[in-house]
Amino acid sequence: MKIDLNSDMGEGFGPYQIADDAALMGLVSSANVACGYHAGDPVIMDRTIRLAKEHGVDLGAHVSYPDLMGFGRRRIDMALPELEAHVLYQLGALSALATRANHKITHMNPHGALGNLASSDPDTAEALVRATRAFDPEIAFLVLPGSALDVAALAAGSRTVKLFLADRAYTPDGQLAPRAQPGAVIHEPDAVLARVLKVIETATIEAIDGTTIDMPVRSILIHSDTAGAVKLAQMLRDGIALAGGTITPLSQDS
Repeated sequence: MKIDLNSDMGEGFGPYQIADDAALMGLVSSANVACGYHAGDPVIMDRTIRLAKEHGVDLGAHVSYPDLMGFGRRRIDMALPELEAHVLYQLGALSALATRANHKITHMNPHGALGNLASSDPDTAEALVRATRAFDPEIAFLVLPGSALDVAALAAGSRTVKLFLADRAYTPDGQLAPRAQPGAVIHEPDAVLARVLKVIETATIEAIDGTTIDMPVRSILIHSDTAGAVKLAQMLRDGIALAGGTITPLSQDS
């Protein structure tokens, strides 16, 4: 059983940082790197890419709406061709720095409001897929199982990697519960670990209303800005190993 341990990284700006990327990079197997729209800048992107390369960690593009002030959590209405241009811009920026570091983008994972909309809205999902495939058709998509992005990427011939967000609650339709909803974010490390082990062992999870939903996943995401993220990552690595899993980058399925 191969499980990818994934984290959003490079989410500082200038001299500011909100996570210990250096410590986390030694524990995860893939990283989604902010491309400057919700967080990150060229120097941080360059540093994070080099860390990923050094640790043999898969490199992903964490694309977003252009919303530094709101950390990418606010939806910005734009025409689909405009959205595609913004996605291509971010992929190009990350790829330029990755090329210099002799690393390669293996996957993409839309962040925040853009990710939520791409999971539920087929038109937005298809725009993300078109832009990404125009850049590199080999890039895989991190997706919520059965989401609009999952469907759109598979229909276009792209590979998808089913993702479980370890510290987030789900609605009965398999979407993320809104952050403003009580119980949407799970803070207790033992509870996060128990949820991850349940998903790995049963491919199901209890939704926020108590119903059981299918959750067949290959990748587990830890938010790097979660308090105690490094300790949590180590707990998950140990727990997954005890459950018979092997931490493996998402690009290595064979």
